[in-house]
This record gives sequence, C-alpha cells and structure tokens, in this order.
Amino acid sequence: MCRIYGHFGGEHSANHLRAVALLQRHGGPDAQYQAAGDGWALGNNRLAIMDLDHGDQPYTLGERVKVVFNGEIYNHDELRTRLRSFGYTFDDHCDGSILPALYDHYGVGFAEHLDGMFAIAVLDLRREPTLVLATDQAGMKPLYYRWDRQRGALYFSSELPALLSLPGIGWDPWLPGLDAYLASKTPFGEQTMVDSVQVLPRATTASFTAAGGLRTVRRDDIASDEQFTDLESAGARLQEVLREQTRLLALADVPISAITSGGLDSSLVTALLAETVPDLTSFNIAYQGDWPFDERHFAREVAQRHGTRYHQVEADPARFPELLRDVVWHLGQPNADPISISTYLLFQAVRDAGFKVAVTGDAADEIFGGYGRIKQALLDGEGDWAHNYLEALAAVPGELRQSLYTDDYRAYLKQHGGAYETLRDTLGKKFGDTGDRLAAITSFEVDERLPAYHLRRVDHLSMASSVEVRLPFCQPAVTRLALGLREEFRVRGHEGKRALYQAARGLLPDSVLNRPKQPFTLPITAMLRPGEALLEHAQETLSPAALRAGGQLDAAAVQNLISSQIERPSDTSALAIWSLMVHQIWREQLGALRTTALPTREAA
Repeated sequence: MCRIYGHFGGEHSANHLRAVALLQRHGGPDAQYQAAGDGWALGNNRLAIMDLDHGDQPYTLGERVKVVFNGEIYNHDELRTRLRSFGYTFDDHCDGSILPALYDHYGVGFAEHLDGMFAIAVLDLRREPTLVLATDQAGMKPLYYRWDRQRGALYFSSELPALLSLPGIGWDPWLPGLDAYLASKTPFGEQTMVDSVQVLPRATTASFTAAGGLRTVRRDDIASDEQFTDLESAGARLQEVLREQTRLLALADVPISAITSGGLDSSLVTALLAETVPDLTSFNIAYQGDWPFDERHFAREVAQRHGTRYHQVEADPARFPELLRDVVWHLGQPNADPISISTYLLFQAVRDAGFKVAVTGDAADEIFGGYGRIKQALLDGEGDWAHNYLEALAAVPGELRQSLYTDDYRAYLKQHGGAYETLRDTLGKKFGDTGDRLAAITSFEVDERLPAYHLRRVDHLSMASSVEVRLPFCQPAVTRLALGLREEFRVRGHEGKRALYQAARGLLPDSVLNRPKQPFTLPITAMLRPGEALLEHAQETLSPAALRAGGQLDAAAVQNLISSQIERPSDTSALAIWSLMVHQIWREQLGALRTTALPTREAA
C-alpha cells in the first residue's frame, strides 16, 4: 500500500516533486522513492504491508519499463508462477514486483489479470514513450490527474492536494461543483471540485502519449452465471465465497484488525475474519455522552461470540469542530457524509493500537440492495421513482437547494445545466440500456456513488493515519455473485440484502440479524442545537461575510436555515448546514493553497 505520483511530459524540479511526496507522506511513511528522466518522473511513498524488507519502487523491467503502484495484488503468487513459466524472473516476493513483467507480457490489458485493489502507473520508454494508468474494478484506490493538452503533459497523484502543489495545475473551483456536491453529497463522475483536475474512473486503463493524447478503456463487470433455486442455496454459496475472499484478504506480513460497526455487513466480515486471524482485534467507535444511533452493544455481542479482542473507541463531540478542518483537508474535496469525522478518528485509533491493516464491511448495500432508497425505488410502481431516488441521494433536497443560491448562481446553473439533470440523464441511460430498474440502480450505485462518495472517503481518511483498508465486498468474486442473483434474492418489498442475511445465519447473534437497519453516522441533528460546539462552529463558519465572498450562496437564506434548525431541529436542515459548513471549509483551504503551495502544519 502506497501513495504514488508523477508526470509524463513537462518539466518539474526535484523540489516540486519532493513537495508532492511530503503532502502524501502520511499514506506511505515507511519509505520514499523517486525516479526521473527527460520529461518524466515517478514517485512513491510506501506503507509496507507485504515483504517488508523489499518492495523498492519503481519496479522495473530492464531500463525501459518502470512501474509505481498503490494497493494490494491478492493473486500475485499465482501470477508470479505463471510469469515464471514464460521466462520472467523476480528478485523478491513483493506483490507489486510482478507488474512490469505482467505489463510486458499482456500489454495494456495487463490489469484484466489482477485481483486486488490498485492504482498503477506504468512508464514504457520503448518505441513510442507511453504512460499507462490503471484503476481496480471497484475504484478502491483513487488516482487524480491533470491533462495539460497545450503542453502535452499529464500529471497524477493519489491525493488531490498533493497534485495541486505542482506549478501549472489550475486551482480554480469547478463552478457547477457546489450544486453537484449538494445534489449527491460529493461530485460523481470524473470531474473533481477543482476545474482542471479529473479522477480516473473505476475499472479503467488509460494510455497517454505525446502524439496521441489520452485514451481510456473501461473493463466490463461480468455477472456470475451461477443459478440458485432458493434463497437458502444462494446464501450458502455467498457465505462460501465471502469466507474464501476474507481468508485471501487476511494475508499480510503485519497484524490485521477488523472494523465492527454493529450492523450486518461489518459483523459478518468480523465473524469470518476471526476464523482465520488468531486473537483478532475488532474496533468500534461511539460518542461520549448520550446520542442516537449508538451501536456499540451490537458490536460487543459479535466480539464476544467470536472471541475477538474488543477495542472501544470513544470520540469526544467537543473536538469535532477542530477535527473537521483536518478531515476536509485529507478528503481533498467536500464530502457531506457526517461519518467522515468518525472514520478519521477510528483509523487514528487503529494505528495507535499498532495496526496497519483493517478489514471492513463497506460496499455491501450497493451490490445487495440494502439502502432504503433502492427498496423504495422498486416499490414506487409507475410513479417517478427516479426523482424520488435522486432526492434521497442529495445532501440538500432540490427545492431547498435552489433557495440557498444567489440569483447569479441560479442563472448560471439555468444556462449551463444543473447537477440534477445530469444525474437523471445518467440514471435514465442505464435504465434504457437494461429496462431493469434494480440493474440500472445498482449500476448507478456501483459506477457513480460508491467510488466517489464512499471508497475515496474511506481511502483518504484511513491512509491519513497510515492504515490500509481491505474490503471483501469489493472483491470481484463477491460482486460477480451479487450481480448474478435474481432480484428476489437481493430485494423483496421492504427486505434488502436477503441473500446476505441468509449467509449470516448461524454466524451472527439474532440481535444483529433481527435489528432494524439504522445509519452508521454522526448524530448531527442532535449535535446542531444550542449549547453544542458544532452549532457554534457552523454559525462562525457560515457567517454572512464568509458566504458573500464565495458569491454562490445567499447569506440571508443560509442564516434562515440555521435559525430554522435552532427552532425546529430536523434531519434535513441539519444535513444541509453540515454540508454547507464542509464546503465553506474546503473553499477556505483551497484559497490557502492558491497563495502557498504547501500549507502549514496546522492546516494539514
């Protein structure tokens, strides 16, 4: 697991590249490597997980093929054996060391043979010099890039603030970004909140040459053709596949831990991991005081049943205002999920306890139909299910969103098109391609929301504390099985994740299996009330003077929103205030970056 960066075309000094490395060092504190030549550079910050004494990057094949890599390749032993049969040799057992030979043998299709999570950069200086970038099937490892067409150069890094430290990278916010953020809690698709920077989509291989520019190829998702006659057989097979994949993800040369929220997904992963990892330590986060959504008793039951060493993390809500700026900085762009603070603190605790790897239950809801918005969309009959589904995705509902904008920003969106229309068009195309409502929604969740909103947040906030997260539900074998299930084995009426619940029977306490689904989130509605530090911080951050400087939000409308939350607290107004606060902090940090390439220690 690492952080990577580099450029192909253009020139940058060693000091510029050193700044990029320093800004990502938290994600790879164990070693730093850099190589540069005429018009190119590759760099790596290493978090040593496999083959701790080796793994120097760039990995090379001769002098002309060089690779930097972020992630884990779980089938590297199998690939190494295959490549040896073709005549390749290897000096170490690090998973990434197979990559140059794999690329040499299979060309740009090399990523099709990988089982793992990864962002890879291959520099091929043979024949026509080419830079090849590849991301994993789920999008677990982000890769941000800037393609400068005028200079014929491409720049990339694992984190957005690090990329922005390079001279020549534009810093201007993407003007539709505020609307896109409030419509879906973070921008979907390739565009980031910074106008000049994109993010490589999941399951994508991109080739860049000075003459041909950037060309991308998307790798397809393939659903399993296994057929099941009843829910019991589907659940049994799912348990078998999850057990195999969890065992595979337990391989490491450092200690492994588990994150147990107390819900079905993380509890099942913990139960299966405990079968493989002796004396497994499981972590749960809760908040000091009496707050809604406290799940620690469920997590503790799972730990007792499976004999894990239970580690309770307790967060102090009084610290949230000071922590929020650190969280927004590490995310690189706004993400409206209030759980971000908890995620950040949780992985700090994991690292403080001596662990560099944590296995989580993220991404099950997307592929097995666990979210309420998915179930409701299937129940909506001939009604406008797409509108209701998209409204459920939003940080701020459409009507309220429009009321918060200035006249000028509303006019801009009317002229250029708003985020809602773009999202609806994307969802509509997916439905038109399949005619299957669940298939279209699942494709939308997996393509658009999961990488942008969920996986990047988990990656950035875990690596902020030098912790690698492994996600069994993002493994291709699990995803293929889920996508191949009949609708009734995933969703029926108000029941979601039916096959997954069946897979968990006999492994989890009845209290976990039978409990109503509740969000794993920060109780911001209760925390945004008079006398709480978070409300005071929101009022200060969203002051009229600060909002007027941005030019997109109507200061009076935002003040009315805050007054409404004080007088009549609601989940809708609380999430809207939280989202606006996160966006304003991000704007301020972007402004600081525009005046100095490297932020102060306090800002970082």
